[in-house]
Amino acid sequence: MIEIALPDGSVRQFDAAITGDELAADISKSLAKKAVLLRLDGELKDLSTRIDRNCAVEIITRDHPAALETLRHDAAHVLAEAVKELYPETQITIGPVIENGFYYDFARPEPFSLDDLEVIEKRMCEIVDRDEPIVREVWDRDEAVAFFRSIGEEYKAEIIASIPQGEDVGLYRQGDWQDLCRGPHLPSTGKLGKAFKLTKLAGAYWRGDSDNEMLQRIYGTCWASDKELKAYLHMLEEAEKRDHRRLGREMDLFHFQEEGPGAVFWHPKGWTLFSALVNYMRDRQRIAGYHEVNTPELLDSSLWVASGHAEKFGEEMFSSHTPDERHFCIKPMNCPGHVQIFKQGIRSYRDLPYRMAEFGKVHRYEPSGALHGLMRLRAFTQDDAHIFCTEDQITEECVTVTNLILEIYRDFGFDQVRVKFSDRPEKRVGSDAIWDKSEAALKVAVEAAGLEYELNPGEGAFYGPKLEFVLRDAIGRDWQCGTLQVDLNLPGRLGASYIGEDGQKHQPVMLHRALFGSLERFAGILIEHHAGRFPLWLAPVQVVVATITSDADEYAQQVAQALFAQGVRVATDLRNEKINYKVREHSLQKVPVLFVVGRKEAEDETVSIRRLGAKQQQVVNFQTAIAALLNEIKEKQSYSGDTERTQTAE
Repeated sequence: MIEIALPDGSVRQFDAAITGDELAADISKSLAKKAVLLRLDGELKDLSTRIDRNCAVEIITRDHPAALETLRHDAAHVLAEAVKELYPETQITIGPVIENGFYYDFARPEPFSLDDLEVIEKRMCEIVDRDEPIVREVWDRDEAVAFFRSIGEEYKAEIIASIPQGEDVGLYRQGDWQDLCRGPHLPSTGKLGKAFKLTKLAGAYWRGDSDNEMLQRIYGTCWASDKELKAYLHMLEEAEKRDHRRLGREMDLFHFQEEGPGAVFWHPKGWTLFSALVNYMRDRQRIAGYHEVNTPELLDSSLWVASGHAEKFGEEMFSSHTPDERHFCIKPMNCPGHVQIFKQGIRSYRDLPYRMAEFGKVHRYEPSGALHGLMRLRAFTQDDAHIFCTEDQITEECVTVTNLILEIYRDFGFDQVRVKFSDRPEKRVGSDAIWDKSEAALKVAVEAAGLEYELNPGEGAFYGPKLEFVLRDAIGRDWQCGTLQVDLNLPGRLGASYIGEDGQKHQPVMLHRALFGSLERFAGILIEHHAGRFPLWLAPVQVVVATITSDADEYAQQVAQALFAQGVRVATDLRNEKINYKVREHSLQKVPVLFVVGRKEAEDETVSIRRLGAKQQQVVNFQTAIAALLNEIKEKQSYSGDTERTQTAE
């Protein structure tokens, strides 16, 4: 007798083994029609899997969240089948599921075109309509290698040949096409539906090695419903409009060039934005009791050996050998430098917690293909801080940091924040006992803060577990920004200590904390979140005073000077151009407020106020207008500190 426990708590008994589709039919005919997979003791399986023991089973329908990855996996297989039918000379390689979709790499002498994608997508729909059964087969490894070589699929044969000899391999057949795969898969191609779209083409090296041949990669997205597909495609359109690289050019914020790969050339407006972020964070940290410091960018390699960075992080570090035969490294992190400051003099338990912050420029090697505007750089600035404390202070300090992080994100318009708990990675320093202690301390802290969190196994820093704070932006994308890490390893490795109440030396705990993370990356996220339309308090140019006629030039400069005297970032536009042209140009530059002045405004000492995106304009006394703006800026800028005053003339 086989007993099968179902999610509703009921148990069904069977005299003999039963398949997943038979179980679904036994439960209800409607469920059998919708079923695509089963979850057997927590593991997803093909619906045709035989159940021959007591177990817990859940029938997964096509619209179940757990089915989405399989839908995307099947879409990759249907893509490969379509390509083979249309272009038989093509060799298939690999086709995994990725975030929001899938891709498949192909070896083909002739390059695919965007027009080809439409043809391939149409054939994919035909394969769905054919509703081909998807059947798993188990082959002998050597027979599978011989088979794929016989049909000219050398790449697939190479993959199978790398499987240990004597192991069977799983192949999935749909129609006349088959592929190596662990599964699971849907019962048939018809279950896939047509909520998929091929999105782009790219190049990719075989097995990711630049010494190998270049393949052609076709990307696609797949969803459970047309509604979800349309929403995702709309998000992609919005993302393209909001692309910080395009807006950076249009708004004259920054640029990149080959002579400085992975480094930003900030223009005046962009640097004003960057400085506003620094000033904001500097003021928040000052109020929170942090001491701002600065440490060298170039340090002897011996320090990085002692810290463990050379061993665990060495491939991402830039280094230099000098004529006097010394080996230096450009810092990829600020932590070892902060430990050196903590070690100067004798520290007492009364000095703890000691909070140290730095806007430190760091350098990390990223492959050229991974660089992406402000989002992935080789040179960037961290709002890095380290809290040296006792073990008894860990919980309170972590709670304080998490509250600060969430407050700061709200100030910048991010109300949806997820927290991930990342535990020990495979490459790490320190004993398991220390890691057990660190992870337990961080879990107590995050629970004391009342935060819900999800586990992110194996993604901690090499010296300690961490919390990752993930922001959701205006169009639904997630960005990992702030981190909080508990480190019981680095202080000991670098000889940091304090004198305890007992008069003996003790090793401090080191909390690593970044709120923005990379300031450059956070600036890029802000640009895309706000689509370049920054709130007034943050905008690089807050107000432009534009003239209708040259008669108002002197008055415009008077208004601009009054704004400048109050710390407003203001520019004047006195050009001999029509006012509609000026309004349109400054709207494209995403300037939040325009003060338009002409002869009448000069006579009445008023300004015509135009807000970005608003159709209406308002005429008010210019002193009243300035007072209202200052109140608005101060209300939103309660922690921003003194911002740089800038005035430009055109």
